[in-house]
Amino acid sequence: MSTTVLASLNTTTPLLQVERLHKRFPVTGRRDSFLHAVEDVSLEIAPGESLGLVGESGCGKSTLVRLLARLHDASEGRIVFGGEDLCETPALRFARSTKRHAIQMVFQDPTDSLNPRYTARQTIAEPLALLSSMGVAEQRARVQEVAAQVGLPSELLDRFPHQLSGGQKARVGIARALAVQPELLILDEPTAALDVSVQAVVLQLLQRLRRELGLSCLFVSHDLNVVRLLTDRVAVMYLGRIVEVGPSDQVFRHPQHPYTRALVSSIPGQGPRIKLAGEVASPIDPPAQVCRLYGRCPVGQDLCTRQTPLLRTVGNDARHKAACHFLQPT
Repeated sequence: MSTTVLASLNTTTPLLQVERLHKRFPVTGRRDSFLHAVEDVSLEIAPGESLGLVGESGCGKSTLVRLLARLHDASEGRIVFGGEDLCETPALRFARSTKRHAIQMVFQDPTDSLNPRYTARQTIAEPLALLSSMGVAEQRARVQEVAAQVGLPSELLDRFPHQLSGGQKARVGIARALAVQPELLILDEPTAALDVSVQAVVLQLLQRLRRELGLSCLFVSHDLNVVRLLTDRVAVMYLGRIVEVGPSDQVFRHPQHPYTRALVSSIPGQGPRIKLAGEVASPIDPPAQVCRLYGRCPVGQDLCTRQTPLLRTVGNDARHKAACHFLQPT
């Protein structure tokens, strides 16, 4: 995306604004002990913007997206969407909220996320029956319309999931999410379960749909090259915290946080691989004052054990921030 468009995104009132979000899960058999899955996360997504979310398995990405999709309740913090704090409505009640249609999710495994007893037509129509006031004829027409948008032939609409290929099932999942015309689409590794050749086709489809429909997207993926190509900005997550955020091209070209540098170095052709030694710290009752990366960080010092680094601006670009005491801006 051009610099001009990025600048306009930054001056637009955010569609989604997350403020100091926390999610803690009680540890079975350990009284007053909690697993800190999401810790003090703040971020925003502008109308029409695509934000990438990256980090290794277990860093809290899936928990965060489920909080934003209102499938889990937060322990603390706010999720402001369209000027309304969604955390004021419990997740169970949010399923019937007037805002439910505006935030939709495409899940990781297109097979597991589809009801095996529903045809493709029934799957796409289900959110319309639950979240819209459309009559049966209108629902049927909308199913045909959105199936055409995602490239799903009408002759496949009466097939069950086991009669569809992986790519076709992925299109059904995308069509279901788009049926109610959401404002924010959350994509939780939508191509991870697909063959490589099918992945490319589905990613091209998502890129086209986002451009044509003007959707805001939160794109979660392990594939850093895909994130770099399909997103305007990227947020890097480590052990429940956002450690770096900024324009995608800038973060990948000039990563500032030691963890981000290690991630980027794993992309083929990015230079020598940076390997983080040591063990990942436990997310159970982590010390509040210690940097989460301490013990693995190649630049960690005593200060990192006494003061948790907060996100701060890199150089003169307010869009690029990293949570490290020892930034090395270029």
